Amino acid sequence: MAHGIPSQGKVTISVDEYSSNPTQAFTHYNINQSRFQPPHVHMVDPIPYDTPKPAGHTRFVCISDTHSRTDGIQMPYGDILLHTGDFTELGLPSEVKKFNDWLGNLPYEYKIVIAGNHELTFDKEFMADLVKQDYYRFPSVSKLKPEDFDNVQSLLTNSIYLQDSEVTVKGFRIYGAPWTPWFNGWGFNLPRGQSLLDKWNLIPEGIDILMTHGPPLGFRDWVPKELQRVGCVELLNTVQRRVRPKLHVFGGIHEGTVDKKMNQIWSLLSKTS
Repeated sequence: MAHGIPSQGKVTISVDEYSSNPTQAFTHYNINQSRFQPPHVHMVDPIPYDTPKPAGHTRFVCISDTHSRTDGIQMPYGDILLHTGDFTELGLPSEVKKFNDWLGNLPYEYKIVIAGNHELTFDKEFMADLVKQDYYRFPSVSKLKPEDFDNVQSLLTNSIYLQDSEVTVKGFRIYGAPWTPWFNGWGFNLPRGQSLLDKWNLIPEGIDILMTHGPPLGFRDWVPKELQRVGCVELLNTVQRRVRPKLHVFGGIHEGTVDKKMNQIWSLLSKTS
């Protein structure tokens, strides 16, 4: 999660020359442009869950990749909950209902949610392709009837669901997008380069908070076993050069998160309303 810098004029993002090799891109931009340190970015440090909130501020509680494992979680105090996807294992309606029930018991004034690559049923193109393939990879999902998941987003009655869309709450413009670079053929996967850039180009300028499931290049995207960076180069360029939100919230890469055991990212941010 990172602070941005106010935008200065119209900027057009093109496919990066290092788009297909994020590890090489990180080395190049780290050495030549220092794009992963201030003043280009300021990381938001988590604070204790019971920290008092200053008067006149709005506090955001940010979480990701809970994968239907919310039982027993002690949630921090705050005003607005932001969940950046992978709230289920496979996007089964029963999982979505369980997540929605959990949200319903939380005291936040607003709860804003996006999908991740595990919310298979939320990706209509993925589901259309799945029924054409063999049923051995995701048997429980493949057995679903279209009417079981056609409007699966409607099960999230206790939150605002964003998918390439925005909402304004308490004066903050918040935009959410679920897309990630292709990884083993899960939901909302797209090839690096123009396909992903087309999605990032939908993000309007003037957004205060950007929610994406996957990280931009260079931020919690290191996979030690592979010795590789896997963040999206086009997302980095979009965030830093065009949109420049006040806050970018993301999850997605378990190896790069703070809490490897729970595969969650926690952060609190207090901002003046």
